[in-house]
Amino acid sequence: MDPAAKIYVAGHRGMVGSAVVRALRSAGHGSPLTRTSAELDLRDGEATKAFLVSERPDVVVMTAARVGGIKANSDRPYDFLHDNLVMAANVIEGARLSGVRKLLFLGSSCIYPKYAPQPLREDALLTGPLEKTNEGYALAKIAGIKLCEHTRSQHGCDFVSAMPCNLYGPGDNFSLENSHVLPAMIRKMHEAKLRGDRHVRLWGTGAPLREFLHVDDLAEACLLLIDRYSGPGPINVGSGEELSIRELAGVVAQAVGFTGRVEFDPSMPDGTPRKLMDVSRIRALGWRHRIPLDRGVSEAYAWYLAYAAEARR
Repeated sequence: MDPAAKIYVAGHRGMVGSAVVRALRSAGHGSPLTRTSAELDLRDGEATKAFLVSERPDVVVMTAARVGGIKANSDRPYDFLHDNLVMAANVIEGARLSGVRKLLFLGSSCIYPKYAPQPLREDALLTGPLEKTNEGYALAKIAGIKLCEHTRSQHGCDFVSAMPCNLYGPGDNFSLENSHVLPAMIRKMHEAKLRGDRHVRLWGTGAPLREFLHVDDLAEACLLLIDRYSGPGPINVGSGEELSIRELAGVVAQAVGFTGRVEFDPSMPDGTPRKLMDVSRIRALGWRHRIPLDRGVSEAYAWYLAYAAEARR
């Protein structure tokens, strides 16, 4: 990528966006173009298009999204579908109108059918029903993928989409109401340790299998995809390694220093039974994750301790 390229990172204050900004600066790209949500509400189509047409960035990285765990998605499916759908449509259309050279749209592994064959291949998209607990979010991300695909075929735009597995790292959301499983575990175990609790109770059975990727590894993959990938449809980004939620709890307990008993509540939802990505396509481009899970979780916990007030939002 040309060091002089003008790069707009949508959602730069989120966990993924801030990691992309760090990676760009480390790669010599200076200060990317950014706007806070207060400065530019990406749900406002006219404002978003006017901004992109005025600024005319060379590259757009679309990391902005309404995100949350099972509870948040289950409680507010309309919000997750509406906000993510509208933001994707506005940014992609604005990028098309302004002549953006390359756009990278980020989705999630939840786009794949609940019972798709494992590991999840990119061609499994739209071959079966989605997991109901995050259907709204998944539908919005699928629409973004298809907008990129059809903008490419109809208008010749080099717009691509990447689907990361479960992400974690600095800048994560540790709210017990809205966060994903790993940061929620970190907070629960930390607070249980402070109280001297003998046990901590977690949602579900502990049996589902999940794959996790440090957000800084994803950011490096994003830069590689901007440079080396051009094609229709999504490309998976993940570690290619999986573990059960019960095993993850052990990793988190070790990092936090929680020595009590971990219990699971089977009356609460598990979500999709297994989600492991087939990452053969991105590995063929020369990328592989670098940060092992135990080290990454320890780093995420250290960030939580340093920024606890912000992290508990």
